[in-house]
Formats: sequence, C-alpha cells, structure tokens
Amino acid sequence: MKVVVVDDDQLVAISLKTILESNPQVTVAATGNDGKDAVALYESEHPDVLLLDIQMKEMSGLEAAEQILETDPAAKILFLTTFSDDEYIIKALNLGAKGYILKQDFEGLLPALLAVEQGQSVFGGEVVNKLPVLMQTKNSFDYSGYDIGEKEQEIIALVGAGKSNREIAEELFLSEGTVRNYISQILEKLSLRDRTQLAVFYLTKVC
Repeated sequence: MKVVVVDDDQLVAISLKTILESNPQVTVAATGNDGKDAVALYESEHPDVLLLDIQMKEMSGLEAAEQILETDPAAKILFLTTFSDDEYIIKALNLGAKGYILKQDFEGLLPALLAVEQGQSVFGGEVVNKLPVLMQTKNSFDYSGYDIGEKEQEIIALVGAGKSNREIAEELFLSEGTVRNYISQILEKLSLRDRTQLAVFYLTKVC
C-alpha cells in the first residue's frame, strides 16, 4: 500500500513514516508539511491513501482535501488530527474523506489505513463517542420530496450505524447485490457521492 503523509509538524510526519513502514505492507512514498504539499504530492504520487492533518499553514487539510476530491472523487483520504471538534468532523466527512482519527489513537492508525485502503470508512474512538451527540442535535428529516421508500430508509439508517452491505443484507433478509442496488439508487436520489456521505447525511440530518 502506497501512502503519502502530510503534517505541519515535520517531526510528526517523520515519526508517522517510521511507524507505518514498520509494516511491510506499507510504503510511505512522500511526506509534506501543508495543504499545498498534499495537493501536489497526491497528483505526483497517486497514493492508495493520503494521511492528512487538518490545521496547517497557508492551506488547511480540509481545503486540500476539497481540491483533491474535486479532481479525483475516488481519492482515499484519512484525516489524522488532534482536533475532535464537531465542525471539523462533519466538514471532513461531508467532503468525502474516508476517515477521521485522532493522533492520540496511534495504535489504531495502521488498521485504519488498511481499512480505508480496502474501501471502508473509519472513525477513531473519540470521534465515534461524539456521533450520538451529533445525532441528538438534529431534527427528523422529511424524505417525502426525495422518493425514498421505507426499505430505503431502513438501509440509510443501517449505513449510518456503520453496517457493511453483508450485515445489512443479513438483517433485512436481502442479497448483497440487492443492497448495493438500493444504495446506488439512494445516492442518486439524494445527490450524494458515496456511502461515507450517506452515513454523514444520516447522522447530521435524519437523527
């Protein structure tokens, strides 16, 4: 797995490189120190996963992620930051980032990278603990204008709960193919890019 690491603290970036490359599955192709580096290195290195800090000089990680995802919506970006602010979390995931973990969660870093590389979405422990609070502050969403049926609403809720297609299929007694088709239709109806945005949609607008 090819990774690019961008953090405004050069010592942190070097330390992350050392930690990650202790696993033979990981190669850190390059490191950078601000958002502009992130954009340039993503274009030149085409990493499997971009590990990105949020608060950086000149251009933030959020701004860099937005630029990268505009040109490559399939980019796999994992935010690693000291900030667990609700606004940062929601903005990062609404952009289409695949995960958000805190720097204190070093033990979870490598598993998180591997999961993101395989297409999963990852939330660090403290971030997960915040999600119920975010959910409680939102009003129920009106699906009536979006042609979203009852079964689709059930699937949206299960995606929001972090369930995989297989788990959803088992719970609703459907095939995985049928679940994938439902999710594709839901994304189109709600004008969302992927299941990460669908999960964020559920957590921020439905609950």
